[in-house]
Amino acid sequence: MSLDVIALVLFGALLHATWNAIIKAGTDKSLDAALVSAGGAVAALPLLPFLPLPASAAWPFIGASAILQFAYFQLVAAAYRAGDIGLVYPLMRGVAPLIIVSTSSFILKETLSGGALIGTMTICAGILTLAFEARKGSRRAIVLALANAVVIATYTYVDGIGARESGNSISYTLWMALLPPVLLFAWAISQRGVNAVAAHVRYNWWRGLIGGGGSIVSYGLALWAMTKAPVAMVAALRETSILFALVISVVVLKERSSIWRYIAGGIIAAGVLVLRLG
Repeated sequence: MSLDVIALVLFGALLHATWNAIIKAGTDKSLDAALVSAGGAVAALPLLPFLPLPASAAWPFIGASAILQFAYFQLVAAAYRAGDIGLVYPLMRGVAPLIIVSTSSFILKETLSGGALIGTMTICAGILTLAFEARKGSRRAIVLALANAVVIATYTYVDGIGARESGNSISYTLWMALLPPVLLFAWAISQRGVNAVAAHVRYNWWRGLIGGGGSIVSYGLALWAMTKAPVAMVAALRETSILFALVISVVVLKERSSIWRYIAGGIIAAGVLVLRLG
């Protein structure tokens, strides 16, 4: 990976941790997740006329991604209702690259060096370290975070392949952002009613614009990087957002954190670095 790719992926990681913190800090995490998704669509719309349409081969991937993104945002909201961002976020983001690294050789036929195995084992050690934290955390939060890691790994594959098939990773990202908020708000209205959803949007629309803008830029940078480097390496490097999330959880959200959470975050980040070097 070249230095410019690394720098942009790291910037995207910071944006990713930030919009997750916006959802965690909100009063209604399901609706805030829908707002962030909608904010991404609003940010995408003005740019679409200036970009070519994705190639026809990419559209099935865009459709599949929309369904997976719907599941992802629902699980994000549920996990943050159940547990702290300092516990949930490292699990979601730490396990996902582990899944990708262990499966990319036969799914994408990408060859990784032996260093990838060391990085994978290091990430595993960091995740297992969170077991000490889990004694004070919610078992439900941990289960939801692990389930979302599977979803994250799946949509990373779908979008990594889709971006390559599209011929233009930016165009793919922007079109991919349009459908998930439709699904999320349709679900929210069916569960809460139009008035409750409209009231939340009226007072919290700014969360969606800020979080959604950060979300679409973050993911767009990652997909662009996946056209320049192996998907597994980009996915792993992007999870340095774990460290940003840990800092935000303590400094901004004032979450109480045990020493195990810091140790786990450091080990996971070290594993990501080894994957990068490998």
